[in-house]
Amino acid sequence: MSVQANAGAYCTPRIDNAQKYVAVEVGYPNGYDSLLAAYAENKEDYTGTVYPWVPADTVTLVIIKHGGIISGDLPNGVPYLEADDENR
Repeated sequence: MSVQANAGAYCTPRIDNAQKYVAVEVGYPNGYDSLLAAYAENKEDYTGTVYPWVPADTVTLVIIKHGGIISGDLPNGVPYLEADDENR
């Protein structure tokens, strides 16, 4: 999934380089996830849509649920929980 936060994204605060984002924009996960489903713009295409204003805590739970992050960056306010060797 893509996780974005900046002045042009669906996030809170809606500015570039905030010290902490409380909600972020998620896009294009590689599968359906029940934690994200309520935020989907297009509920008929969960992998081809954007998820606006997803609470940072929810994104953290999704990351934990899927075993951590393999690569990439996250906006401030979303902890970077790296995948262990078992989940790579």
